[in-house]
Amino acid sequence: MSTALLHVDKLYCERDDRILFEDLSFAINAGEVIQVEGQNGSGKTTLLRILSGLSNHYEGDIFWKGSLLSTVQDDFRRELLYFGHHPGVKAVLTPEENLHWYAAMHPSIDGKKIAMALEQVGLRGFEDSPCHTLSAGQNRRVSLARLYLTSAKLWILDEPFTAIDKKGVAQKEQLILDHAANGGSVILTTHHELAISEKVRRFNLDELAGT
Repeated sequence: MSTALLHVDKLYCERDDRILFEDLSFAINAGEVIQVEGQNGSGKTTLLRILSGLSNHYEGDIFWKGSLLSTVQDDFRRELLYFGHHPGVKAVLTPEENLHWYAAMHPSIDGKKIAMALEQVGLRGFEDSPCHTLSAGQNRRVSLARLYLTSAKLWILDEPFTAIDKKGVAQKEQLILDHAANGGSVILTTHHELAISEKVRRFNLDELAGT
């Protein structure tokens, strides 16, 4: 357990009198990518929210670098990037303003890095357009631009390829591989068939559901 970045021990979660998963144990080490699979309603998003500290509706233990997650919350949050179903951008702000708002919590991020991130996600020329005027895919890209800015060790990504074209998907897959190669870790869900599947470890929540 001491060598794992994140370690889950005998996790149990029930929703609406139905067991989503029980006795779920796994660990993710630096340099690993894990894909959580399962049918719709199997609990994938619920699990990712639990792992991100956004839900406490579970039993079992979660450890961060060998310590109970509940005792090292501040350290964990500094080293976590969570990407959920919703873009998480403020519609009245521009892409650049949204990223400056994110950068305010991360002093190492400057304007040059923000401009580079927006170019990487294909939003050059849209920096000053209010996000409510952009498409769903473009808003998704604003949020995904954080992947080019963050120094977080652990990425938890819930359907990160939704509303992204093939070129954008390929870029994000490579970004995930680069993050792992640099000692980071990624836990993700996706309905997309990954081109990097041979480098991804998988487990299926349907096989862990209660009967």
